[in-house]
Amino acid sequence: MVETSIKAQNYKVQPVGGEGRRTLMVKFLKAFSGDGIRLFIQLFYFYLVANTLTIGEFGLFATASSIGIVLSRLAGFGFLSPLYRIATVKPRLIGVYTAGYLAALALSLPLVAIIGWAVHTVFFASLMPLVVFAMIAGTEVLFWRTLEAVINVNKGLEKFGLASIVIVFGFSVKALAALYFALSSEPDLASWALIYIISQALMAVIAIIVFYPRRKLRFVPKLYIRRIPDALSVSGAEVLFYIQSELDKLVVLAIGGSVAAGLYSIIMRLVDLTAMPVRTFSTLLTQRLMRKPELMNSMKMRIGFEVGVFFVSVAAIACIALALFIKPNLLGDNVAQIAPYMAIVLLVPAFRNLIEYQAELLYGRGQSFQRLLNYLVLGILKAVLLVWLLSTYDAPSQWMVWINAVFAALYAVSFVLTYTSLKKPAIRV
Repeated sequence: MVETSIKAQNYKVQPVGGEGRRTLMVKFLKAFSGDGIRLFIQLFYFYLVANTLTIGEFGLFATASSIGIVLSRLAGFGFLSPLYRIATVKPRLIGVYTAGYLAALALSLPLVAIIGWAVHTVFFASLMPLVVFAMIAGTEVLFWRTLEAVINVNKGLEKFGLASIVIVFGFSVKALAALYFALSSEPDLASWALIYIISQALMAVIAIIVFYPRRKLRFVPKLYIRRIPDALSVSGAEVLFYIQSELDKLVVLAIGGSVAAGLYSIIMRLVDLTAMPVRTFSTLLTQRLMRKPELMNSMKMRIGFEVGVFFVSVAAIACIALALFIKPNLLGDNVAQIAPYMAIVLLVPAFRNLIEYQAELLYGRGQSFQRLLNYLVLGILKAVLLVWLLSTYDAPSQWMVWINAVFAALYAVSFVLTYTSLKKPAIRV
């Protein structure tokens, strides 16, 4: 890291954080290699689950999983963020901050359980048993979040190749579990929930043993104190991000029912695939912003990145829409039902990915509290717009057209809030 810093001072042209384009491209390819392979594995997993469950059951599974993802961001009270930052800038302290993360996780679990129970009582009590909901949501909170911790620490250490292997491993286990489920004699939501939690628990244990850096755990509370505000801000921001990102499934379930939620969930799962290259790029950019916060002062760079994210996202969803237009049942009969709608939502991935990208800019500059405020505003606005939209239009062909406008409005608000905040000095965390 010292060598990198010296090089950054010696060269006048620094495209990203003091590294040459070739070095950056190599790191991007290493980081994206796991996501690229993950794309095919995830499509196989998606194909099996979406077509083995009924559309209604898939809607319930996707919505319960989304709630689990939101709760997983509360688990640990955001202390995964200091662990990631430490892996990036002070890797010798990984053992200390791993102990801090485990302590924070233990403290947060009772609160997570209470909130999960309350959500089930309000939204799912008549739709699925509590034990099934708990297995699905609990898998995201305990086991998939553990895999993300292993991935993030390796990315912080710039071991992008190893992080890619972990990503592929995690999704491969998911795919094998889905294959076992598809071949089972009585595939229903309850049996899938049981297979899901057992397979992901084994996956998390193996990931820790095989892929997590070997460090002695040391609990040093005095080192955590100054990072607690950032951790809580990150936790709050991520909870709000996933609320505004995943809330639409819950709104569709509450207003349109499980079948409508299933159709919408299938579309948004395909939309989420377009974010993979953007997230890989954001990871690299965020690490460089931690070391060189002034990087995004260049207006040319800001515009270039925004345009790049937009066109990559639109091109990705257009390819998916074209493939399903040519062969609607490419991903199975259930997914074929949403093929006519894919061309309608072409702009949704672009606006959705840009909002996420802008949030990562704030995170990289240490402006985690502003990131939280942005997501709070966007979450409230999205909820209001979706409730109005789904209450006004009944047919999916009608309200899906206006989903583009909803995300365009969210993007416009995010753009103003983010780039106004970038005028302020970065915060060293």
